[in-house]
Amino acid sequence: MQKKINGAMLKNMILTASKLLDLNRPTIDSLNVFPVPDGDTGTNMSLTLQSAVKELNNIKTNSIYDIADAVGRGALRGARGNSGVILSQVLRGFCNTIRDAHDFIDTKLFTKALFVGAQVAYNAVSKPKEGTMLTVARMVAEHAQNIESKNRDFETYFPEILKKGNEAVELTPELLPVLKKAGVVDAGGKGLMCLYEGMYKALIGEDVGGAVAVINENKQDNNNFEHADILNLGVIEFAYCTEFFIINIKKKTTLADIDRLREKLMTIGDCVIVIGDLELVKVHVHTNRPGVALSNALELGELDKVKIENMLEQNRELRKKYEAEKKEMGMLAVSAGKGNAAIFKDILVDGIIEGGQSMNPSASDIADAVMRINADNVFVFPNNKNIILAAEQAKSLVENRKIHVIPTKNIPQGFAAALAFNPEASVEVNKANMVHSLDNVVVGQITHAVRTTTVDGFDLKEGDIIGLDNKKILAKGDGINQVTLDLIASLKSSTDEVITLYYGEDVEEAQAEELQAMVAEAYPNCDVELQYGGQPIYYYFISLE
Repeated sequence: MQKKINGAMLKNMILTASKLLDLNRPTIDSLNVFPVPDGDTGTNMSLTLQSAVKELNNIKTNSIYDIADAVGRGALRGARGNSGVILSQVLRGFCNTIRDAHDFIDTKLFTKALFVGAQVAYNAVSKPKEGTMLTVARMVAEHAQNIESKNRDFETYFPEILKKGNEAVELTPELLPVLKKAGVVDAGGKGLMCLYEGMYKALIGEDVGGAVAVINENKQDNNNFEHADILNLGVIEFAYCTEFFIINIKKKTTLADIDRLREKLMTIGDCVIVIGDLELVKVHVHTNRPGVALSNALELGELDKVKIENMLEQNRELRKKYEAEKKEMGMLAVSAGKGNAAIFKDILVDGIIEGGQSMNPSASDIADAVMRINADNVFVFPNNKNIILAAEQAKSLVENRKIHVIPTKNIPQGFAAALAFNPEASVEVNKANMVHSLDNVVVGQITHAVRTTTVDGFDLKEGDIIGLDNKKILAKGDGINQVTLDLIASLKSSTDEVITLYYGEDVEEAQAEELQAMVAEAYPNCDVELQYGGQPIYYYFISLE
């Protein structure tokens, strides 16, 4: 059990965190809609951490003090953008807490460092907003405090805080309406969890792979907003992201003067962060009057590394790219099971929303998923008869999209509909072909009875294995394989040439392969295919074509 972290391990944790953050940079950029949709959160956070790594690589010792000092100093000097500056403060609080550790960091000290990091970050922001990186940092720290006494080794401690952090990220759209509107989680919170996850992977010796890419600081890598609808997020009130350092601070300057600068900047913009001391001050502000911000700062000292970015232009470029990449048609499938989701992705379905027999998505859930697909027309495959109505209702909830519901009643029908898609054909032709494809696939499902009852002429006991088509029970028994064979016999016609078995989460691969062999033996003139579906409740989906 790993109960202590030494300097060499800490250094590796920071390096690995930087790697993982960089690997996820494009995804994090694509989530960025707050405080403005300029698509640079991942880039800014990665640059900030890379600056810390650069300082880290300059030290030759494994002293925790030296490592903490280098990371805190490097992150502050390289802090870029709103998200980067906040990240630098999380790291600053964390590093200032651990720097006086002698030889090792235990979970108690690590917990304290997480808490102080969150506090310092909150204090650095003029108007803290919940539903952001701040929320994630705080919830991780609070949970760490709750579990630390029970988890003295890092192998059990870290997964707990990662779980809480990921839950916090998923909570952000409920706390920040602009995120919910765009259908994304907070980009900064996601980036922070990449940092924490990278630290854990280093701790357990897991290589994240890849090398950190060198990012051109003067050229933003504008990734498309694959997760968000950026066209309905309102206007950017303050156009210029203004950042600089104040150096060679005048002797007469006091800490109160620095506080007054922060107050002045709050009157001309938002996202104001003024951090530092009488040696070095970092300033970040979104404003329409960058000249005023610079003039006020000059009263305290000299300016260095001034950067002013036009966020309106950045947003225009994103919109242009988004519109240029818009397709005429896209597809959305409701699916249950990792395997089934992977199959939908393989056959080029654009979006997947989790749902099924026991977890029907709402009309709002479907509408939100449709809005995340960059297409004028979206074909929706409900893949369950209980979801079709919700899909129809979603039509009234979307803007800038037209929903076409294909009445698929199960996942194999969804596969058939998706495979019928032809990007060269018209919307109406595709819709007709998709609906027609449903007639070409016969589907069966194997599950178990949940209560003792009589249905479709069968006397059922709770736990009986049952085989169904889309309408009624056709077979029952106490063995999955035999009921499956009986169901296929009931469903199969003389023209069927392919039988596909999609096995669920409660079936082992070896068991599925055994059944595949039995079906192949029973039907030697058919191709019998086996796919992992991973669906709950149903042991098998069966398609005959």
